Amino acid sequence: MAGGTDRPARRAAVVAVIAAMAAMRPAAAETLAGALALAYQNNPQLNSQRAIVRQQDEAVPQALSGYRPRVTGTANIGEQFTWQVTGGGPVDIKQRFYTQPRSVGAQVQQTLFNGFQTANRTRAAESQVSAARETLRVIEQQVLLDAATNYMNVLRDTAILEVQRSNVRVLGETLRQTRDRFNVGEVTRTDVAQAQAQLAAGQSQLLGAESNLVTSKAAYRRVVGIEPGKLAPGSPVDRLSPRTLPAAIAEGEAMNPSVTAAMYGVDVAILQAKVSEGALYPVVTLTGSVQRSHDVTGNIPEQFQALGTLAVTVPIYQGGAEYSTIRQSKELVGQRRLDLATNRDQARANVVQAWGQLEAAKAQIQAAQEQVTASEVALNGVREEARVGQRTTLDVLNAQQALVNARVNLVTAQRDRVVASYTLLFNVGRLGPQTLGLPTSIYDPMVHYQQVRDAWGGVRIPDGR
Repeated sequence: MAGGTDRPARRAAVVAVIAAMAAMRPAAAETLAGALALAYQNNPQLNSQRAIVRQQDEAVPQALSGYRPRVTGTANIGEQFTWQVTGGGPVDIKQRFYTQPRSVGAQVQQTLFNGFQTANRTRAAESQVSAARETLRVIEQQVLLDAATNYMNVLRDTAILEVQRSNVRVLGETLRQTRDRFNVGEVTRTDVAQAQAQLAAGQSQLLGAESNLVTSKAAYRRVVGIEPGKLAPGSPVDRLSPRTLPAAIAEGEAMNPSVTAAMYGVDVAILQAKVSEGALYPVVTLTGSVQRSHDVTGNIPEQFQALGTLAVTVPIYQGGAEYSTIRQSKELVGQRRLDLATNRDQARANVVQAWGQLEAAKAQIQAAQEQVTASEVALNGVREEARVGQRTTLDVLNAQQALVNARVNLVTAQRDRVVASYTLLFNVGRLGPQTLGLPTSIYDPMVHYQQVRDAWGGVRIPDGR
């Protein structure tokens, strides 16, 4: 059963595993960096978040509008009929007037003081913009991590599929040899049945591997935006991560975008509380208006008026709603601070977990490589012993399955090693296109912000729509 014809099948299995991990090296192969660049440019979730940031940018000019004057124009025209009796003496005078009163005017109103509400609203809007940018960083890094994960999933599942195909070929050859030996009386029908069962199991594993690869390709298409072609092997990014666990924890607690977004959330809540307190202050406004009227009455054919007013409005009591709003805002500040503490604790836990997974993945690769080597030696020995009658067919089949499992474990460990390095980079807040050096243009949210911040008017957005 395990004579010279076994050696070509064994060599073919080894070659298949090597080809599964390295056959993606042609010049036209897609690279991990290229896939990440495509996801960075085309992922709809990421582009949607960029649109959200651009929407948030508009909150700043809206807040700044409180510093600017409000100008209104009026125009009216009508028809008026008047009948009146004047005099009071022995003779009354009756008069009828038919006029067409019309006027045009303009009013300018400028708020001079409103309890610092405009200043605080502007600062709050700027903090909201900063928080939105940090949320964008969260989505950006998550998309890049998803792209790297799915890239490596496709590589892993492609390699596992090749391992299972090779296993089916070897099991098929084993079944053929077992039948030949059964025909000459060297083994029993039980050995043939065992070989048939193992082949059926291998075929089932092959179908499962094919299904997993289809699923991984679909996930890759969803994140990256294109179907995966021939993928080049991915490599870890340990060189970009902190060198020690304490350094990684410190950076994660300070630079993770979820933490920095929560920090800006605290600033926004504090400023909103100050805006609420501004409702207790007086409001000072300066108003100027001009109006030109024609045919006001029968005796006044034309009239021009100009008015300037300085008004001070002092809130005394407005039902208590403003006091409730202030208390509510202060509670929100406390909540935001607790949210910040929660995000820091979560960031710390994620960094420690990612660090542990990375270290475990490194050790698993070495163990898996030793497992593959030992399984190959064991399979060769069992086959030689089976050839001289010291081992059964079942022993050979079990050794073959152990080798397949070892090769699958090695492929999985190599995938986990790369993904864990990207996960650590994500949790410390460094998984960005600049750090990775992706071959793509970098989206800068500051460009749109500067385009709209000081705009006094206009309905077109910067891209022309």
